[in-house]
Amino acid sequence: MLRSIVARTVWSSRAPCLGASRPWGEGGGGAQGTRAAARAAARPLHGAALLRKAEDRKEMLASMPARDEGTEGEAAVDVDASLRGFGGMFPDENTPDLLIDGVRFADLPILHVKISKNNTVMSLTNAKGEVQMYRTCGIEGFKNTRKGTNIAAQATAISLATRALDRGVKNVRVKVRGLGPGRMSAVKGVTMGGLNVVSITDCTPIIWNNSPRPRKAKKL
Repeated sequence: MLRSIVARTVWSSRAPCLGASRPWGEGGGGAQGTRAAARAAARPLHGAALLRKAEDRKEMLASMPARDEGTEGEAAVDVDASLRGFGGMFPDENTPDLLIDGVRFADLPILHVKISKNNTVMSLTNAKGEVQMYRTCGIEGFKNTRKGTNIAAQATAISLATRALDRGVKNVRVKVRGLGPGRMSAVKGVTMGGLNVVSITDCTPIIWNNSPRPRKAKKL
């Protein structure tokens, strides 16, 4: 096809010269040859359709919305790189006796965040482990697969933070457990709700023994 397009382009560029060098009625086709050359010069090329298709695809890709983070999860962030140059950011033997607004670190309330790919559960407890407040994405009105999104986790965290502020809680320790899309959004929602996050502890369990793989999902 490319060879035919090049041949037509060359013929259309040479056609006016051929028609001018041969008068009407002489050999080489005469009027018929000139008319054929004119038709060949006026014949449109098919390259514009390919260019138009590429432009339409670019416009379609530009108009597409961004990928939903709730279904794909959040991008990984290298936390160690940002904290490498700071000192005193990690706990030591003096951390339990550290005073924060006149309260010992060990006596601060704890916000437990349990995250899975289907839901996010948050519970606020005191230093002894007694539950004082409990919120989930389902309680906030999210149903079905929307309970596992990062937007649901953030909304649940904001709701719990505002309720904790009404009870006089200002500083909390956060303990995160599990993996899911709302892992970072839950902590972000707590700070957006007005609570001061003093520390973040990852309590996600790690399986060290060689446990057997789960059964294959049943096919319907």
